[in-house]
Amino acid sequence: MMLRKILVYTLFFYLLALLQTTILAGFEMLGVINLIFVSVVLINLFDQAKDYSGIYAGLSAGFFLDIFSAAFIGQNILILLALALFIKIVLKKYVWPPAL
Repeated sequence: MMLRKILVYTLFFYLLALLQTTILAGFEMLGVINLIFVSVVLINLFDQAKDYSGIYAGLSAGFFLDIFSAAFIGQNILILLALALFIKIVLKKYVWPPAL
């Protein structure tokens, strides 16, 4: 189950990075919207607190964003991985599931 999630995230972020750096680079109506950043935040917010696949999502998203951009290699990996870890820590420490 976890391996399938990792493979889906890898393929998803590859296609999203490819889409963002090629087709969506020409459309700048309301500024630049980083779809990869938004998707990492949403995946980590809706992922279970004990499931660490959201951290892998941040790692693979940063990797593909680094590969398809002109930034330093590792810069986006560190930023998105730190963001995923921050969200996981905040959710684990301060957000409790509702009692049924």
